[in-house]
Amino acid sequence: VQLQAFGGGSVQAGDSLTLICTASGRTFSSYAVAWFRQAPGKEREFVASTSWLGTSAEYADSVKGRFIISRDNAKNTLTLEMNNLRPEDTAVYYCAADGTTSQDLARYTPERIRNISYWGRGTQVTVSS
Repeated sequence: VQLQAFGGGSVQAGDSLTLICTASGRTFSSYAVAWFRQAPGKEREFVASTSWLGTSAEYADSVKGRFIISRDNAKNTLTLEMNNLRPEDTAVYYCAADGTTSQDLARYTPERIRNISYWGRGTQVTVSS
């Protein structure tokens, strides 16, 4: 599976952005998928994940109630709708796919995150106050 994320940008606090990840390959629908982010000087961290059918989702506490993850297997796309953005959301955002569950993706250690099967190129999100 090849992934590519886009849709980042520079916004003001309180604004919204939608990130999109496109996937190539017929097996996209077989994987749980997720968004991670990495701020300068910090480890890559989990943001949100969804199951291969898109029927369940997990969110980091820091984004719960503000971000919405969804997928469209017919279009091979993964979306992250980000609302009420905060300066602390500033990071490079990555989409990822792995042969596991959305719940497990949410619990990955930093070491396990580094070994995720498929990553998209990141997209920068900058939120100013």
